[in-house]
Amino acid sequence: MKYRILGNTGVQLSAIGLGCMTMSHAYGTPDDTESIATLHKSLDLGINFWDTANVYGGGKNEELISKVLTENRDKIFIATKFGFTSDGNRAVNGSPAYIKKTVEASLKRLRVDVIDLYYAHRIDPLVPVEEMVGGMAELVREGKVRFLGLSEASVNSVRKAHAIHPISALQSEYSILTREPEANVLPLCKDLGISFIPFSPLARGLITNTLDVEKLADGDLRKRFPRYQREYEDNNRKLTAGFAELAQQKGCTPARLALAWVLSQDEHIIPIPGTKKRRYLEENVGAVDIDLVAADFSNIEELLAKYPDTGARYNESNAIHVDKS
Repeated sequence: MKYRILGNTGVQLSAIGLGCMTMSHAYGTPDDTESIATLHKSLDLGINFWDTANVYGGGKNEELISKVLTENRDKIFIATKFGFTSDGNRAVNGSPAYIKKTVEASLKRLRVDVIDLYYAHRIDPLVPVEEMVGGMAELVREGKVRFLGLSEASVNSVRKAHAIHPISALQSEYSILTREPEANVLPLCKDLGISFIPFSPLARGLITNTLDVEKLADGDLRKRFPRYQREYEDNNRKLTAGFAELAQQKGCTPARLALAWVLSQDEHIIPIPGTKKRRYLEENVGAVDIDLVAADFSNIEELLAKYPDTGARYNESNAIHVDKS
């Protein structure tokens, strides 16, 4: 494994982290036995950066992770998030009072004394960013949280937050098929010394050329999103088949090529591909040893230009929670 530094903290994190959401939430049926084995395998492979959230499985993901985390606490940098609520009147809550409540619940489920990285899962439009981050900073002073992060936050919100307390990480979707952060967010993170943490760096499995959208289970989160609908199936099938050919020419799998591309964008980027299976984890980790050359980038861009109609990453009900302020 290779390692990268988290923001300005000096903390070394594995260049590829582990997104734990799918072990308990969103895709397919949970398999706790395989998930636990995957968590142990990640440590064997040198992965020390795990990512979860209080909303994943209604807290079950944090509880699952705790079964391996507590006995390996010194080996794991644990990140979790707060913000989404089950309140029908308020989808996101970033108030300091709510933060105090949710951090205690996450600490209890994770069975730890301190959370290494605590993210605001989304920006609450009803709470000033400065007020929210002030509440998060209080957790740092109390020793319950080490570092702070934001997720799906705009450049303006990141600047406001960073002025109140150092933001160490910004998490947003980023992959070969989701490039929006390149315009402003990635440069800002580099300028401020903030690590950028891409989630879904494999486009929720699409770029691997193994995803059959027709076979997604009814409860699969991807069934809600435009990119995985029949309307875009022909374009995306041709694109991913072409990408698989590029990977074959490179002597690797599409997943490894896609992750190598993300890693190559800059040293302050630490992707967290999600999986609940050991075989995919081992495949993902192999990306750190793949070096891309100019021709690789050119070939990928030419392929994307040939098949541009990939579909939006979110539907309207999900996109509304992405901060654009």
